[in-house]
Amino acid sequence: MPNFRVRRTLVAAMLALPTAALPLAVQAADTYPSRPIRLVVPFAAGSGTDAVARITAKELGDALGQNVVVDNRPGANGAIAAELVAQAAPDGYTLFMTTNTTHSANPSLMKKLPYDPIKDFTPVARMGNLPFMLVINPKLPVKTVGELIAYAKAHPGMSYASGNSTGIVSGATLGRMANIDLLHVPYKSTPPAMTDVIAGQVPMMFVDVAAGIANVKAGKMRALAVTTAQRSRLLPDLPPIADTPELKGFDITSWNGVFAPARTPQPIVERLNRELSKIASSKEVAPKFEALGFEAFGQTPQQFTAFVGSELVKWNKLVKDAGIQPE
Repeated sequence: MPNFRVRRTLVAAMLALPTAALPLAVQAADTYPSRPIRLVVPFAAGSGTDAVARITAKELGDALGQNVVVDNRPGANGAIAAELVAQAAPDGYTLFMTTNTTHSANPSLMKKLPYDPIKDFTPVARMGNLPFMLVINPKLPVKTVGELIAYAKAHPGMSYASGNSTGIVSGATLGRMANIDLLHVPYKSTPPAMTDVIAGQVPMMFVDVAAGIANVKAGKMRALAVTTAQRSRLLPDLPPIADTPELKGFDITSWNGVFAPARTPQPIVERLNRELSKIASSKEVAPKFEALGFEAFGQTPQQFTAFVGSELVKWNKLVKDAGIQPE
């Protein structure tokens, strides 16, 4: 969305307020924050987004001088949490740390969405990328993506688990590009999906590095490749899926960012963006993010707004190209 449209929308919203409300809005921004802040996460504790949110909440709380409490609201592919934040007061005390699941993929994956990813939210700060990797149960007799494709062709109907939209779209894209028959097994969130992959109930899944790296290092799951077109700087030894001849051009990236409800006062958004950008670029915090496999960096609200708009277009194409029908 162009910057002038962002400014025009903000001005229109402020002009629509009763005159008496304007001093109150300014006063609220001047004294913000005067009480604890809730950071809503659309996935369960133990997910990659949750892990990033907890580091961010601690650092943001220290910077603002107020507690920032993580509130996990998993379910409905993130729609439950998104609707909650969309309906919250636009005062800066309810924030949303989410991913492309709620703001890029859901509009194409779901027939009825209880929120509008553009109209109902104010983009505050993009925090970085969550690289995904293809993992399998270690008992599966394959060591490469090519071997996995051959195994799946010999065993039609092989299943894959998912705990978010990136997992859904990545699995469907793999099946289409490699011309293999895969059965999708959806889960409420990533942790229970991983549990079943580790137990051998489901042989494979696409999982964000932040959530899955510990189990990979422990030998409970085997990582075959990353979903990005290039190798991740955090996992330089893991090849891209696109290196496999049948999957040339495969490139799916998950992002992470913070939103506020629509009509949140601009001074509050700017204050939050400054602090979140400092956290994303902090040399002291960087090792904590990198240990999770999270590639942190910051963006202005205007840059993030434009990015969200472009990602809606990108993920609409990804979903359609994968042959996924909205549910």
